[in-house]
Amino acid sequence: MKNIGLFGGTFNPIHNGHLHIAEKFAEQCALDCVIFLPAGEPYHKNTDLLPAEHRLAMTELAISGSPQFAVSDCDLVREGATYTIDTVQIFKQYYPNAQFYWLMGMDSLMNLHTWKNWQTLVRQVKIAVANRTGDNLAQAPKELHSWLGAALQSGDLILLNAETVDISSSQIRANLAAGKNMRNWLPEKVADYIQRNQLF
Repeated sequence: MKNIGLFGGTFNPIHNGHLHIAEKFAEQCALDCVIFLPAGEPYHKNTDLLPAEHRLAMTELAISGSPQFAVSDCDLVREGATYTIDTVQIFKQYYPNAQFYWLMGMDSLMNLHTWKNWQTLVRQVKIAVANRTGDNLAQAPKELHSWLGAALQSGDLILLNAETVDISSSQIRANLAAGKNMRNWLPEKVADYIQRNQLF
């Protein structure tokens, strides 16, 4: 059975922090591959998104040197809001015998009970959480308490032992807009693409 990781995000732009956590995700969950999923119209976030073709192109460039990584445009080609449960169903049709893992941040985990059909989702994928210093499961809303305890015990919820890189896409966008050099935080091909296309 293949272990496949799904890593959704706006990737606006994708940066070294995303790649670092994807590597830890693959390592700690013994994944055969990690599929990056640039978001279409995220249900939970209202952000100033770059056009889909730019975000997809940058993601493809960022992972081009990593055979374990792939990218899918399935959330970009669907019309309207995209929901994680629907994305997972699509992949389960293509890979019916695979074990899927969904990567999320602790902030997303704390809101998981607001996701569409979340109780169905957690039966279909294992949840891997990028844990930051200071995050605390005890702060989880009561709607998640019984599931959290059972999922931690069964291995259906995995807390990644990886310090996340302290940078966000929004910080990178703001710094680029201010004319600052962000090449230390971006894959070289992505930095070149941003400069060439005069993004941000």
